[in-house]
Amino acid sequence: MHDRSLGPFQVSAIGLGCMNLSHAYGTPPSAEQGERLLLAALDAGVTLFDTAALYGFGANETLVGRVLKPHRSRFTLASKGGMAGVTGDDGTVRRVIDGRPDTVRRNCEDSLRRLQTDVIDLYYLHRWDKQVPIEDSVGAMSRLVEQGKVRTIGLSEVSAATLRKAHAVHPVTALQTEYSLWTRNPEIAVLQACRELGVAFVAFSPVARGFLCDALHDVATLDAKDIRRSMPRFAPEHYARNLQLLPGYKALAQEAGCTPAQLALAWLLHKGSDIIPIPGTTQVEHLHEDLAAANLKLDAGLVERLEAHVNQQTVSGNRYSAQSRTEVDTEEFAP
Repeated sequence: MHDRSLGPFQVSAIGLGCMNLSHAYGTPPSAEQGERLLLAALDAGVTLFDTAALYGFGANETLVGRVLKPHRSRFTLASKGGMAGVTGDDGTVRRVIDGRPDTVRRNCEDSLRRLQTDVIDLYYLHRWDKQVPIEDSVGAMSRLVEQGKVRTIGLSEVSAATLRKAHAVHPVTALQTEYSLWTRNPEIAVLQACRELGVAFVAFSPVARGFLCDALHDVATLDAKDIRRSMPRFAPEHYARNLQLLPGYKALAQEAGCTPAQLALAWLLHKGSDIIPIPGTTQVEHLHEDLAAANLKLDAGLVERLEAHVNQQTVSGNRYSAQSRTEVDTEEFAP
């Protein structure tokens, strides 16, 4: 696995998104399965592990901390705050976006305890709380750097304009948002802003939440709690149209001599040396499949045909529901 620059860190070209070991896609795997996956990733050369306070309402950080603490010097650790689980008066834990300085500080301190580490290498603001000036939230994060609790800071799901405002307060090491063949929103403005400012771009959901793996053919089989059930692209009427893209996509993967998932990851790596995808998986065999994409080279002609086949015009449905779109600050293509 070759490395890419992430601010002051050199990390594996493909990192690991740890979310689905505890969160989002229905019933999570057992703790033992999660442990096997994390250690397999480390042994395979992954040196960027990405988690968040939100994932499993702290359970994911607890898992990552317990399993990887003995190997802390071998990898770069990223986590996120400003969006976490908050227990209400009725005892129910709800997801809350809160970017107030005191909350950002408290989220970070809670994460440090769960992760069993003295410092988080890269700490993201998971969502910009639009009730709080971005300068205030980032100011709080800069104080975490001054206190030695965090080495560098990042932002998630923000626009180019918000990135520039934040970067003026404290240097931003990385911006993370969804980017894949079927979610091309970063190409509107954010990628260019990142390059102008020297900010690394971390791509989550790089295989389109499983779609580009050719692994999900019937959305009716999704777990009742799977977050894809609330995403328009996975609604039956849209997904039926999106499935029509798969035969041509798989043919291109075959031409490239790789699996569909590997093609999706290789495309992202091809888009720039400043882009670091962080696919997630619960299966060790899928992990190794994903990581092998780092060694693929794509012909320019194939890339052109690939981008013409899967893009914002050919994909049906928005990436988020109307409510979820109010919670992000990214530039979006018109539906």
